Amino acid sequence: MKQFFAPILASSLSLVAACPAAAQQAPSPYQTRFAVEAPVIVAEGAVSGFGIYRSMQRDGLTDAELAALNKDNIPSFDRFSAGYYSKNFQTAGDLLCYPTLVIAPGLLALNPAARGRYGQVVVLYIETIAAADAFFTTAIGNIPRYRPYLYGSEGGDLRNGHIATNSFFAGHTAHTAAATFFAAKVFHDFNPNSRAQPYVWTAAALLPAVVAYTRIEAGKHFLSDNLVGYAVGATMGVVVPQLHKAAGRRGLSLVPLQGVNVNGYSYSGLLLRKQL
Repeated sequence: MKQFFAPILASSLSLVAACPAAAQQAPSPYQTRFAVEAPVIVAEGAVSGFGIYRSMQRDGLTDAELAALNKDNIPSFDRFSAGYYSKNFQTAGDLLCYPTLVIAPGLLALNPAARGRYGQVVVLYIETIAAADAFFTTAIGNIPRYRPYLYGSEGGDLRNGHIATNSFFAGHTAHTAAATFFAAKVFHDFNPNSRAQPYVWTAAALLPAVVAYTRIEAGKHFLSDNLVGYAVGATMGVVVPQLHKAAGRRGLSLVPLQGVNVNGYSYSGLLLRKQL
């Protein structure tokens, strides 16, 4: 996951710049501004870069250190997966996670309500994934934790690699959850009355859970690593779009008000009304 954010940073800035123009195409539940989104995305990229740098400064474990590892030092709720390792499950997790990062936002382009504001949606998506990535890289850069496969012998040379201490927290799970929950949240906001919402949210919740399972079976992360990754990704997927909701779509609207009072004088103005 460490290499995912860097290639999209430059292109995201041009998409942010396009948002004001796209704003005239169709009604949108969101408000975005270049002066806000561009610095946020750059800051998220900087945080991610620093986290990656920090994680790369750690050396891998020596054979003596590996031999000294003890499963009893692992919390009991995580201990069941100590020693797990599977290349097949690692490949399965990759094949679920990486395409989802493209497919989940891509499906929104098929929705008529979101398609007219797709440039804005893409910017919000990049900001969401970048936020999840910033949390992820900060965690692996500052909270070293041994991966489950270190407690077995099947990992081979990987057991001495510098990423063998990047178990906390699960990046594949976090990024997948950020993508699916973002897609569900945006679909909800553009189509608040759609009957498909229960199915969309169910799919959004299930896919990162499956990815989490593959990461446990692959010996890459413990259960708790995946639970944290799921929570971080899902939170970013919902919170980032919500923070960009237009005031009128958050439940408040300005209603024109005019009439004649009891003294016969006409009046006009605006009334702030809560939408039900």
